[in-house]
Amino acid sequence: MFVQRGSSRSRVALAGALSMGLVFGLSACGDGDDDSGATTGASAAAIDCSPYTAFGDLKGKTVTIYTGIVTPEDTPHKESYKPFEQCTGVTVKYEGDKAFETQILVRAEAGNPPDIAYVPQPGLLQNLVKTGKAVEAPAETAANVDKFFGPDWKAYGTVDGKFYAAPLGANVKSLVWYSPKEFADKGYQVPTTLDELKQLSDKIVQDGGKPWCAGIASGEATGWPLTDWMEDFMLRLSGAETYDKWVKHEIPFNGPEATAALDAVGAYLKNDQYVNGGLGDVKSIAGTTFQDAGLPILEGQCSLHRQASFYAANFPAGTKVAKDGDIYAFYLPGKDATTKPVLGGGEFVLAFADRPEVKAFQTYLSSDVWANTKAKVSSGWVSANKGLDPANLTNPIDQLSAGILQDPNAQFRFDGSDMMPGAVGANSFWKQTTAWITGQDTKTTLDNIENSWPK
Repeated sequence: MFVQRGSSRSRVALAGALSMGLVFGLSACGDGDDDSGATTGASAAAIDCSPYTAFGDLKGKTVTIYTGIVTPEDTPHKESYKPFEQCTGVTVKYEGDKAFETQILVRAEAGNPPDIAYVPQPGLLQNLVKTGKAVEAPAETAANVDKFFGPDWKAYGTVDGKFYAAPLGANVKSLVWYSPKEFADKGYQVPTTLDELKQLSDKIVQDGGKPWCAGIASGEATGWPLTDWMEDFMLRLSGAETYDKWVKHEIPFNGPEATAALDAVGAYLKNDQYVNGGLGDVKSIAGTTFQDAGLPILEGQCSLHRQASFYAANFPAGTKVAKDGDIYAFYLPGKDATTKPVLGGGEFVLAFADRPEVKAFQTYLSSDVWANTKAKVSSGWVSANKGLDPANLTNPIDQLSAGILQDPNAQFRFDGSDMMPGAVGANSFWKQTTAWITGQDTKTTLDNIENSWPK
């Protein structure tokens, strides 16, 4: 299977959710017409068209989108454009391609880019800007981002001091999955600090359980869940500024900060008392697929599993994912209850044309109107847009994720391995942490990754 970094993990998981019926279908409603003769809630929704009048008469114009978001995930995206199309008379042409992350560079460098690309990695965004073919975002889009997103998000869409790309969707990786029923039956409390998380783990051991289950097998990408664990602890123990320096290699990969982070992960995952509930010993983590790793919670064989919001797709059909359900998640806490570091991912809207209709569509996609429209026709999707009403989200994990992203204390940071050079982020980081979980020591692991960094 072709494995992309970062964003593909959520796409593969979400595709599974759709196939299991966890992502809701679109129902026809309203009294308008679309190409099929039926109209969804998105297309029937009335929106304020005044933000787009400044771009002139757009009727009959076309905007092309190129993205790695493919069927069946593309359907809610297309539905979410209909209010804009009806408002402006613009036709949005959507092209999804699993090979997007390589082909978009080819197309840009060849002078044949789309009008708009959904870019899932800040590093790829920077490379696309370097081709000289991308254009800065219009003032209207920048104003929306200033209003609806935090400065951390705007910074990821900024290259060399110029703002190019507004955020689109997002995912949250800083989550711990658990059984609400087990917590209620045993009197366990959701932890609000790292110390409380450790105390909870110890309490579960005292009660005769194995608190954690984990798995990192993912074909050629085996090891990536460990990189997420380490990145989460880098954020929590050393802070966002140090995390940024580490990701950019402004401090060594094998420095004291990284050593402390990986050792902190080891306190959980290399602890025979803590893992690997229902699956084996510590070394079984390497051979357990990430898709299967959290399932023992449903059997009462483990209590906790750290994995992203998209993991909801991996529970069997019929599993109730809710605060009062079979499974739910809580925010992986920071050092104290007031700090809210958040590890995650997302996409950015990058334009290669500055025609009025393209600017108008960029403005729509960066608005609260689009975020709420998209929410109503999607599941397994969320945005960091502060204008998004969580009540419009259709499942509890999306609502939980939105609350985390919209928290005024949240410090969002993109998945570090997705921003590192490929020789590190999609190679040595995965491989060396896999060796680490099967017995290699921390110093050797981090030294080997440091030595792999391109000179």
